[in-house]
Amino acid sequence: MIRTATPADVPVVHAMIRDLAEYEKALDEVRTTPEQLHEALFGERPAAFAHIAEDAAGEPVGFALWFLNFSTWRGVHGIYLEDLYVRPEARGGGHGKALLRELARICVERGYERLEWSVLNWNKPSIDFYESLGARPQDEWTVYRLTDGALAALGGPAGV
Repeated sequence: MIRTATPADVPVVHAMIRDLAEYEKALDEVRTTPEQLHEALFGERPAAFAHIAEDAAGEPVGFALWFLNFSTWRGVHGIYLEDLYVRPEARGGGHGKALLRELARICVERGYERLEWSVLNWNKPSIDFYESLGARPQDEWTVYRLTDGALAALGGPAGV
């Protein structure tokens, strides 16, 4: 049901990234190309990793895309789950749980002490699902992000 993604999966992962963005009401923010995704996952220095959930017929129905982070407090790596998506028609079939179980297995096997991700505050079905697995929100932290003009201004020659 769960397998490591291969270069042949790039088009389907790209399509599901777009499906996820549409669900999250942010399709207009997706700029990723299949070529960028291929380079990130399978280039000379992979920056991200992906797993595919398949149905009984072997068709991809979901994916998890993740990368390593590092905890200075724990002194070890962890996994940051960037995207978890299961196609609507396959939800309830255990694919999301199986993808998270695989990432948790990798953490345990490699000695990583955290598996983390973000979820939109309005996404109650996902929040309920995550909490049913024992995940807990980190309410004391607020995510900040620099992008586009603000990132260019701070990282440019003048440095804001």
